Amino acid sequence: MAQVVQSATETTDPRVLRSRRMLMDSLLALLRKKEFEDISVQEIADEATLNRATFYLHYPDKSALLQAMTDLRFRELIERRGISFSDCDGALRAIALGVCDYLTETTGCPSQLAKMSLEGSIIPVVEGMFLEGLSHHAIAPGADPAMLAATAAWAIFGAARRWFQTRDRIPAEQMAAKIEAMVKPILLSAAPA
Repeated sequence: MAQVVQSATETTDPRVLRSRRMLMDSLLALLRKKEFEDISVQEIADEATLNRATFYLHYPDKSALLQAMTDLRFRELIERRGISFSDCDGALRAIALGVCDYLTETTGCPSQLAKMSLEGSIIPVVEGMFLEGLSHHAIAPGADPAMLAATAAWAIFGAARRWFQTRDRIPAEQMAAKIEAMVKPILLSAAPA
C-alpha cells in the first residue's frame, strides 16, 4: 500500500515532473548531436543541469529514459488527436493510429532520433498498453498475456511501418482501421471459450 502511495506522489510532485522533463529534453537535445549509444548518463545529467544521482533517482539507465520519453510522446500524440475510446475496439484503433502518427512524426525529426531503431522504443510502450488492457479481461486458460501483448504490438508496428514506407499510402485513419481488423482476431484468440 505504501508503494502505491509513493508512486502516485512521485508522478504528481511538480519537482519530480520537472526533473523528468529536464532529463527528457536533455536527451532529445543530445540526440540532435550524437548517436544514442554514444551518449552517457553523465552527459544527460550535465545537459539537464542535474547531478548524476538525480538521474538515477528517476531512471535505472538511459534506455529507461528513452522508453519514458517515447511513452510520453506516444500518449501525447493520441491525446493531441483527441482520440478517446470507451471500449477495447476503440482502444485498438487508437493505438494503431498512434503508431502511424508516431512513425510519421519521428521519422520527420531532424537528427539521430529519426535514425534510431524505432521498434525498440515504441513496441514496449504498445506492449505495456495491451498488458494493461488485458489485465481487465479474463483470458483463456494457458494463454500468455505477455506473449499476446508482444504479438499484437509487433503486428501493429509491422503493419504501420509497411504503411509508412509505402509511396502512395492511404490516410492514417484508414490504415488504423485495417490494422484493427487484422489484430483484433489475435486478441480474441485468447478469450475464454
